[in-house]
Amino acid sequence: MMGPPAMTSPYTGQEFSDVKAGSSGPSGAQKAGLFCFFVLTRAIHPTIIDASKTVDEETGKRGLAYGNMTVVLGECFFTLIAGALMAAANGKTKLLWDVKSLKVFCAIGFMYALGDYLEMASMGALGGAAYQVLLQSKLVITALMVWYMKGEKQAPLQWNILVLIMLSMCCYMMGGSSDSGGGDGGIPIMGVINVLLKVTVSCLCAVLADKYMKDFKSLPFYVQLTQMKVAWTLVILMISFTDGKTWQEGFFKGWTPAVWGVFASFTVKCWSTMAILSLLDSVLKNIGEASAVLVIYIMNVSLPYFEEVFEVSSFMAVMVVILSVTAYVGSKDVVAKAKKYDDQQYSNKP
Repeated sequence: MMGPPAMTSPYTGQEFSDVKAGSSGPSGAQKAGLFCFFVLTRAIHPTIIDASKTVDEETGKRGLAYGNMTVVLGECFFTLIAGALMAAANGKTKLLWDVKSLKVFCAIGFMYALGDYLEMASMGALGGAAYQVLLQSKLVITALMVWYMKGEKQAPLQWNILVLIMLSMCCYMMGGSSDSGGGDGGIPIMGVINVLLKVTVSCLCAVLADKYMKDFKSLPFYVQLTQMKVAWTLVILMISFTDGKTWQEGFFKGWTPAVWGVFASFTVKCWSTMAILSLLDSVLKNIGEASAVLVIYIMNVSLPYFEEVFEVSSFMAVMVVILSVTAYVGSKDVVAKAKKYDDQQYSNKP
């Protein structure tokens, strides 16, 4: 016969107090830290490039005294070597020569190299804030790409906000950054064209990198990045032999502490873009890039490297760009919910 059931103590809720909850991703503090880091990298990068400019004694205009491709090529070699060493240290060297993934990431790296070239060409003519403002045109270009490739249309509200962003960028370029073109008060047309081309290439690269880095998620991040840098480095190296400055005048000619800062900024920007930003959603990315415009403007006004002084009109133009971008980002959820509601109402009709 079975004895009486054993007496059990009542449940108090403290039995599992020492069990740690499973991690479901970065915490709120970590996300905030990553967001701030993203904003700083996006703001500091064009600011350092702008600070590395010097005044030409013959023309009186500010420009890059060093070869445009020297810092980019230096970053490529550093990342290529660092990635290869990380692969060797973890016994993943064979994965670097996986033919299937190497073909894909080399193609992406080729396009990224063109983006680097266009970035340095545009930054040689534009100021940091003007460059970052024009980068917001990626919203328009991305919308057109998505419409063409995926057939996803924008709502009339979204198109209105996109036009507002374009007009606010034009207002800043014409009224808030008259000295961005080198001191003549005009808009540097080639600088603007190079930025728009760079944005187009970057949008395409972002789409392809996001897709294939997930398709080849079995490969470590540093292996993927190293494979990209193979073609990336070769393209930049070929461009460097044709620019008439990189090797003809000496690779390190014109390098100052500010130029070393540009090299470090390119390196941090490359690694953070490919790794850290993958933890942030698209909303935070776009808001962060818009916020970087304001940070750049504050740096240009407060740091002794720059001659720009605070002007209410320039500040207001920057704020219009930021608020326009955040309004567009916020409109996505509103439009999606409205569409879902309309579809639901349509399906309920008899």
